Amino acid sequence: MRRIVKLIALITLVGGVMVIGSILNTPADGAGTTPGTTDDPVVTKSYVDQQIQQALNGGGGGTTNPTNPTQPSQGADEVKNVALKPGKILIADAGTEFIVRSGNAVIYTEVASGVADLTDGKDLLNGETAPKNHLLSFPREGRGIQVKEGQTSNLIVMVRGGYTIK
Repeated sequence: MRRIVKLIALITLVGGVMVIGSILNTPADGAGTTPGTTDDPVVTKSYVDQQIQQALNGGGGGTTNPTNPTQPSQGADEVKNVALKPGKILIADAGTEFIVRSGNAVIYTEVASGVADLTDGKDLLNGETAPKNHLLSFPREGRGIQVKEGQTSNLIVMVRGGYTIK
């Protein structure tokens, strides 16, 4: 008899919890909105990119046209592949970066200080070999690289920043 009372109490408890749970069940906020309405607008990637660009440039208010995305600027961040012939010197502007892709290069400087090899974390002085596939930073003008003496093929160098060929 006690088992029947316990079973009836358990069924009543479970049923009561289910009834109370269904009464108190409310939808989550935002679940009833439809994408594309004023409550939940759909925007294009170009519009978001334009707004981000405007915020980064400190742009104020004004109207924007989401069909005209801003184009990234080409300039100091542009990477160029430069072929350097033997006997020529590739002189970097201040802040320029080189990566020697093929050929044998040596450092050229007009001063005692050298070029920063950011890959190895050391300075390369005038006449030292510039390792392939290492990021070289030129902090000041008047420094560069040239084809190693005795090599007959061109150097291929990736350049980011300004440069001149002597």
